[in-house]
Amino acid sequence: MRTKNSLNSSLLALCLLLSCAAASSAQTGAAPAREPNGAGQPYDDQVKAVLARQDVRAAFAHVERERDRILREWIAITEINAPSGKEAERAAFIEKLLRGYGSLQVGRDAAGNVVATRKGTGGGPVVVIDAHMDTVFQEGLKIKVEVRDGKAYAPGIGDDTRNVEAMLAAVRALDAADMKTKGDIVFLFTVEEETSFRGVEEFVKANKGKIGQYIALDGGYDGFTYGGIGINWYKHHFIGPGGHTRSQTPPYSATLPAARAIERIYQLQLPQGISSNLNIGMLGGSEVVNAKAADAWFTVDLRSTSNEVIADLEKKIAAIVKEEAERERMTVRTELMSATPAAQIPGHRDSFLVKTAEAVHYAMGFKPSITLSGSNNGNVALLAGVPAISTGAGPCSNSHALTENCEIEPLYKGIQKVILLLAATAGPSQ
Repeated sequence: MRTKNSLNSSLLALCLLLSCAAASSAQTGAAPAREPNGAGQPYDDQVKAVLARQDVRAAFAHVERERDRILREWIAITEINAPSGKEAERAAFIEKLLRGYGSLQVGRDAAGNVVATRKGTGGGPVVVIDAHMDTVFQEGLKIKVEVRDGKAYAPGIGDDTRNVEAMLAAVRALDAADMKTKGDIVFLFTVEEETSFRGVEEFVKANKGKIGQYIALDGGYDGFTYGGIGINWYKHHFIGPGGHTRSQTPPYSATLPAARAIERIYQLQLPQGISSNLNIGMLGGSEVVNAKAADAWFTVDLRSTSNEVIADLEKKIAAIVKEEAERERMTVRTELMSATPAAQIPGHRDSFLVKTAEAVHYAMGFKPSITLSGSNNGNVALLAGVPAISTGAGPCSNSHALTENCEIEPLYKGIQKVILLLAATAGPSQ
């Protein structure tokens, strides 16, 4: 067990503080070298200067001392089930913790988000950092975290509870180090990310003119995204006459044209070089075994970083379902269940936020993957024209599954990355 004043903890913290990678030497070694043309400057130099500050080093050391508390709290929050739209119990738990930190102004907004503001000294941008409280799991599910072999296992342990805990731990570390920033830092704990984006949409709508930078913590660890992938959901219905199993055929069950359409849709070629995805995830038909379906349906999840690609695939899929329905003298009814356009800000790759985030990842010892295909609350900020990125505080697997799990050790380094990212974007106060 680690204790606050243990010699081992002090030595590890000292090793951490002296490393430009801001992690134990056994784990990462030196920070990866940047490209030889020096394209990372001046952001590399600025971030290294922030990393060298005494208050930043003290905040990092605080994370090391708090390892046991962080793990216990992470487990406790995970075991509070929070289905999307029913986050009240988890939100109350988080709000109570935040109200115990004297540096924050804490409240709820109209959507039910928990909003905690750490005021800056002035002269810097307002930085919003967000993690969502909701999960995809059903109401009534009893969650018990199991820790074994250096991992924590439980539904929702990663998405997004690891990042909720990272934000809580980051606040405590900033306070313990008496770190001041020029810009305000808003710690935002949102509702309904998994279903409707209602929480972030209402927050961004109410605060758009005030937000300087937006950081969504949701997935990721050693890299980040700076663009939002477009996501369209459709439900295609094949409407036929139905009938009993023994009734004369044709007419067939509406499941036949639906099945043929599914096969053809999966044969569509996705474009090369543009991040795009297509999935048929849900199917439905007759209510009983011995009836021909009068309404057979399936859903399509269509995603791309290009709105043009989404439009093209939508058109091709519509043609396929129409052809297959008409082949059996049936009709089609299509529902657009939801649509979120791809969100790209021209020139964002070279913006202050993206370049600073890149430099932070290198300074922490990562060689980051940097992509356009985010799929989280950051998309909403980008669509509103607010500079945004998305990243995360630890590596996890099997998201949205009962077998979801996270590595424990990397979370502490991930929290330190969050601290450095906040200090570098909000601007350290002299």
